[in-house]
This record gives sequence, C-alpha cells and structure tokens, in this order.
Amino acid sequence: MNDFGRAITANRVLVIDDDPEVGAVIGNIARQANFDVIVTIDPADFKQKVRSWRPAIIIMDLGMPDMDGIELLRHLADERVAARILIVSGFDQKILGMAERLGAARGLNMAAVVQKPVRNFDLTRILVNIAHDLSAVTARRLEAGLDAGEFYLEYQPKIDLPTMRPVGAEALLRWKHPELGIVPPTTFIPVAEETDLIHRLTEWVLSEALRQQSAWAAQDIPLTVAVNLSAKNLEDGDFAELVMRSCRLHAVEPGRLTLELTESAAMRDVERSADTLTRLRLKGVGMSIDDFGTGYSSLVQLQRLPFSEIKIDKSFVIECTASKDNAVIVNAIVDLAHRLGLKTVAEGVETEAALRFLLDARCDAVQGFHFSRPMAGDGIPAWYRQSRSYLQ
Repeated sequence: MNDFGRAITANRVLVIDDDPEVGAVIGNIARQANFDVIVTIDPADFKQKVRSWRPAIIIMDLGMPDMDGIELLRHLADERVAARILIVSGFDQKILGMAERLGAARGLNMAAVVQKPVRNFDLTRILVNIAHDLSAVTARRLEAGLDAGEFYLEYQPKIDLPTMRPVGAEALLRWKHPELGIVPPTTFIPVAEETDLIHRLTEWVLSEALRQQSAWAAQDIPLTVAVNLSAKNLEDGDFAELVMRSCRLHAVEPGRLTLELTESAAMRDVERSADTLTRLRLKGVGMSIDDFGTGYSSLVQLQRLPFSEIKIDKSFVIECTASKDNAVIVNAIVDLAHRLGLKTVAEGVETEAALRFLLDARCDAVQGFHFSRPMAGDGIPAWYRQSRSYLQ
C-alpha cells in the first residue's frame, strides 16, 4: 500500500472578510473549535495564503470590494483547490444558493452557506463536522477500502419518454466503510482526486459497470450503462485505450456505454478533452454533459466537444413546475440540444407534474425518484420486468 499524504492540512482555516471585526469574530470561533486560523481582508494576500499555507477549510464572504466572491470562487477553481469552502455572507438565501451552485459546478468542494449574522453554535458545529470528515477520510483509508472491496455500485434507471420504457441506468459509486459507515462521494472523491487513486477508482467503476451491463444483456435486459468521469481522467493520455479494453473484456459494444462529464470538468482543458472524447466517440461511446446549466462554459466551446447528450441539472428540474424561470431554462436547454442534434436527459424527476412538463417540453429521457431510487445491479432485472407493465 502506498503512503499517500493529503495535499492540505486538516486543522487549518483561512478566513477572508472585508470587515476586520467580522473576520476576527469568525476567526475566534474557529480557534475555539481548535483550528489554526489566519484571517485576511486582502484578496492578494488571500491568494498567496491559499497556495503557501494550504488550508483545509476556507471561510469567505461574497461582498469583497476589490474582488467579489464569485471571482474568488473562480480563482480557487482555476487553482484546483481541494479545501472545503464555507460561504458566510449577508446576502439573501437566493444569492447564497446560487454562489454555492456556481462553486460546485466549477468543481469546488462546497461545504455550506451561512447567512450573516452567524451564530457561534452554528459555525462551530459546521466546522467540527468538516474536521471530522477531513480527519476520517484519508487517501490511505481510501486505498485500503479499494483493496478490501468496500466499494460498490448502485444504478438509477433512465426512462425513454416517447415510449416510457427503461433504456439505461447510471452507475453511482458508493463506499461502505466498516467504521465510518456510508461515506458520501462528495467526501471521498476530492481525496481521490488529490492523488492517482482517482484513476484506479474510475477503472474499477468502469469495469464493474460494464460487467453488470453484460450480465443484464445475458438476461435479455437491453439497458445501456452510464459512468461518471473526473476531469483528471482526461489528463491520462491512455484513458481512451483503457475504456476500449474494458469494453472488450466484458464483451460490451461501445455504443452501450455512456460516459458522463460535468460541464466545468470538460472545460478545464478543452484541447485535451476534445482529443480523448473524440477518440471515444469515434468508437461509438456516448458522451453526456452532466449537470448542464450550472457551469461557466460558452456555447462556442461546448460546440467543439463531441457530446451526444445533455443532462439537465436537477436543480432546474425539481422546480420546473413551480418556478417560471426554471421552466424557461429547461425548455431552452431542450430546444438548444435538439437544434445541435443532441439528446436530452432530465435528472431529479420526482413528481408526476414534472414528468408531464418534460413530456410537453419534448425532453428525450428522464431519471429520478418518481420512477426508482438507485438500486443494486442484481435488483434491476425484477424492476425492469415489472416496470415494463406499468410504465407503458
């Protein structure tokens, strides 16, 4: 077993706030929770401290006079900062929620948003919980979990809307640690991405998902399978060969596999992404833009990448019948995708009303709790046969 170290120091908190008094209060709360703390009001000093001090937690305001919070988030994303980001700001919840979504879309590890004035108890609780996660989930434990077979996949079915038939399933990675219990991907994926473990993890997920797809096919269950990628997978020049080897090993036609990549991840290095994704598309592998609508990419850049499908982010879908803005966005994405020759998949479909809206919008496929929660691969055959009778 390799001895991987964390690229960040688990007990360090960096605070930036344009009000020195507020920054001092937040810093004192963090110190009382046994963190080492640096407080700054200067964005240039903040950037230098992020790089040299490598904090585990960053607490930031959005209302900075020289560089606003969104610019700071963009900088942290460009630097591929692994720290947990906690936004503490006086803006309303809508703006705070949007900032959190923008940070997450950029690939940042967003921990929480807190509206000022902040209570000592609330901030302390958040910091202690983050510290527990950081100290518990290490690269060493992650690698040991892979060796011990602690990881497994669940599958969420995808439904074709014109026919109302199951057509695919998205593979979702799970980790059940014997002491920590179920560890969420938002906690362990950043750890994997700080080391080469992300490549080993992706290779395992790909192989297991294709093995399962082959097993379904042997039972006359013709579902495609979708696997999520990390941006770091595209940095591996041999990734396309890895995918094709795995398809051959499990006797799965490349057209039965879809690889899902978030909008922000694809845009980190467009040239490299285009090279790898085009090679895979030439072999017939499907390419999906995941969480579409939450990233920063331009349509010109997206047009350069060989995607075959757009997944509409669930944050728009869940409120599509209650929010006029969300309804307009969903309709616009579907129309844009179809004009570009792309299929559309809506995730997060939880109600009959949302389903009817998406049917009217001419969305191609959907997935969500309205049809099924994620389930083990060996549970799919019974669900598939039952669903064929009530979905049509």
